[in-house]
Amino acid sequence: MPDLTDHGSNPYVLDIEDATLSNPNFRATLWTGAHIQLTVMSIPVGQTIGLEQHHGIDQFIRVEQGAGRVRMGPTEDEVTFTAEVKADSVIFVPAGVWHDVINTGTQDLKLYTLYGPPDHVPGTVHPTKLDAENDPNEH
Repeated sequence: MPDLTDHGSNPYVLDIEDATLSNPNFRATLWTGAHIQLTVMSIPVGQTIGLEQHHGIDQFIRVEQGAGRVRMGPTEDEVTFTAEVKADSVIFVPAGVWHDVINTGTQDLKLYTLYGPPDHVPGTVHPTKLDAENDPNEH
């Protein structure tokens, strides 16, 4: 199993597919620099990341395993963009856009995401979505 700890802003190389597929956590940060952050996520069947918005942060998401649906919109009540995603899909979330990713498949949805600038406290690990929701450092 790959090392799933945050390697800070040190030079770092990893097999992103292996790290993403072997990650058992809802969220784990693997690299936090001054301008971008890498996290891996595992979303259980029927679960969701949760409707959220990142102020001043663009986000890139790549799906490595599973199937899901992404929803986006300009306000929390106007989430009108919907697209189906699967392994090898990428999702671009502009800063300030409300978004959610829902696992609609039959296996855990495994993905990685790049935030620019970083969104989570360096070293963040949330074994479950409930842990993320209860983290006072999360929005």
